[in-house]
Amino acid sequence: MMHYSKEQLLQLNSRFRANLINSCTGYKSSNLLATKSPNGTSNLAIFNSVVHIGSNPPMLGFILRPLTVKRNTYENFKSSGYFTVNQIPSNIIKKAHETSAKYEEDISEFAKSHLTEEFMEGFQAPFVKESHIKMACRYLSEYEIKENGCLLIIGEILDIYLPKDIVNEDGWVHLDKVDTTAIIGLDGYALPKILDRFSYARPDQESHSIYHGT
Repeated sequence: MMHYSKEQLLQLNSRFRANLINSCTGYKSSNLLATKSPNGTSNLAIFNSVVHIGSNPPMLGFILRPLTVKRNTYENFKSSGYFTVNQIPSNIIKKAHETSAKYEEDISEFAKSHLTEEFMEGFQAPFVKESHIKMACRYLSEYEIKENGCLLIIGEILDIYLPKDIVNEDGWVHLDKVDTTAIIGLDGYALPKILDRFSYARPDQESHSIYHGT
């Protein structure tokens, strides 16, 4: 088994170190965040850090890197107050990955990646038409991570759009039915496979399978 101490990690090539640590933390969520700038330009950026924050009220969060350079996504949702989160299915991973390129603020990543912007129910920010699970969100707050200058962004979930046949009777969503991908590190994409679901764990009681397949 290989072993890296903190001192050894800090001596590694920066790209190798970033890939190693990013991959070792496991599979990450795979989403496109879309916003609209004050001048009307739609922005689209891939994020691998979107996480559940709470269900009552419905909230999610994501990590934004330090504002030492211009962040169009950040400036847009700070200005408008709104953004969308769109899960990435397997058939658009290359197009989604292309949104990580650094374009000027007056250039839309929708056009450069050949993904389709879609407006729904009068919501200000665009959605990704090719995505099967989409959420309309409102910016709530941010918290600085003092150790590295990153920001934890908190958003309120206003609307969720997804196919009816992937929602289980108890609300659990079959992500596998719409080929939702996961991200490994910064540039790897995978299709997770559901293995099982288990009953609520209680002390001294054996959990049992509650998964009945597709």
